[in-house]
Amino acid sequence: MDLSELTVTETIKGLYQKKFSSVDITRSLFEKIKPLDKKIKAFVTIDSENALKKAEEADEKRKKGDARPFLGVPFTLKDNICTQGLRTTASAKVLENYIPQYDATISKKLKDAGVVILGKTNMDAWAHGSSTETSDFFTTLNPWDLEKLPGGSSGGSAATVAADLTIGSIGTETAGSIRQPASWCGVVGLKPTYGRVSRYGIISMGSSLDSPGPMTKTVEDAALTLPVIAGKDPQDATTSSIKLDDYLVNLKKGVKNLKVGISEEYQKIAEPIVREAVEKALKTIEKLGAIIVPVKLLDPTYSISVYTILQRAEVSANLARYDGIRYGEGREKFGEEAKRRIMLGTYALSAGYYDALYGKAQQIRTLIVEDFKKVFQKIDCIIAPTTPCVALPLGSSKTSPMFGEVQDVLVEPSTIAGLPGITLRCGFVGELPIGIQIIGPQFSEALILKVAYAYEQNTDWHKRKPNII
Repeated sequence: MDLSELTVTETIKGLYQKKFSSVDITRSLFEKIKPLDKKIKAFVTIDSENALKKAEEADEKRKKGDARPFLGVPFTLKDNICTQGLRTTASAKVLENYIPQYDATISKKLKDAGVVILGKTNMDAWAHGSSTETSDFFTTLNPWDLEKLPGGSSGGSAATVAADLTIGSIGTETAGSIRQPASWCGVVGLKPTYGRVSRYGIISMGSSLDSPGPMTKTVEDAALTLPVIAGKDPQDATTSSIKLDDYLVNLKKGVKNLKVGISEEYQKIAEPIVREAVEKALKTIEKLGAIIVPVKLLDPTYSISVYTILQRAEVSANLARYDGIRYGEGREKFGEEAKRRIMLGTYALSAGYYDALYGKAQQIRTLIVEDFKKVFQKIDCIIAPTTPCVALPLGSSKTSPMFGEVQDVLVEPSTIAGLPGITLRCGFVGELPIGIQIIGPQFSEALILKVAYAYEQNTDWHKRKPNII
């Protein structure tokens, strides 16, 4: 048995049944990371010594009767999530040597659950991008094809899951930074409702948009992981006090009589081969008892303008704190993409332009929110392609200053509206995975997980593994 290929569900079960130890799994993963990460370049920091120590501690606790499900389960974390005593850089040279004095709420919750943190994963610097090519350190490669991009900004996390260099991972999404790389790397990516998971201790990109969430090998793994990191946090006023659902109880209830919306506005943006795969997936879901309902949504391309203005404005405010005085390096270490976003955001917030740009973008954002609300009065969830195309060649983002917005166009509207969404495989173009996304109303994570699980269990797409040469 290759322990590195285990899912979260299988790992928890195997540890409980004493088929293997946490040390066994952790060692197996590091044995795989050592040769493969030289090719994939998914990690910014590998914490092998401390991870093995924590795995040993987890095994000892299990022997003494500690029954926490996640005790000893190895995970990776995106490198914008603060980890006390472990370097956290946001893949930016300004923070190249930054070692946090505290844990992000997510890090603390994972540690409290007994999770073993293997290391921190590469990303677009400050989460600015959808390719991982804007990392200040190096570009992560797609495990399915080392000449293709993994997506971003959570590209490193997606790659570690796809290549079986971890059991699970945590990413963050501001426009599509969980779902887009999850789609290109062929893993499950769950973007929760805004406010479902705390942002405290996450290096901010767009504060009114940032949503951390799990990136896993199966839908059931995502359902298991979400309650570990979710919930009200006194450190983050934007977190919700709405009670968490029991995601596992709801997971296997099926989709009979659920009304699933399909929007031509989304379908037409995708390339024909992607659109065809999504249409086949819809037929599978329909056979399982769901009712497919055509719906009309605002053209998702409106979200590009809205997101560009709102995100750049929030970036300019958030990056102002990096002055090189209290911590980190000086501003001369900012990369080109960060500089572009700071300048555009400052312009959008400046006197004489605030109402015309930022104020107008907020108005359109409200229209997008209301448009989704209106549609969800008629249907339970929406299904659409996750991205317009499959993973693109290395270097693709270098020639397009709007690369991220164009690749995230099908996920941006739901992020702007604060809605939950999940992506999983629905086919392949050659060796490259195609992603399908399910979007639901706010706090409907149980619903979208249920739909995703029903589809996953009735197809074989999730069983394929990349052949990394």
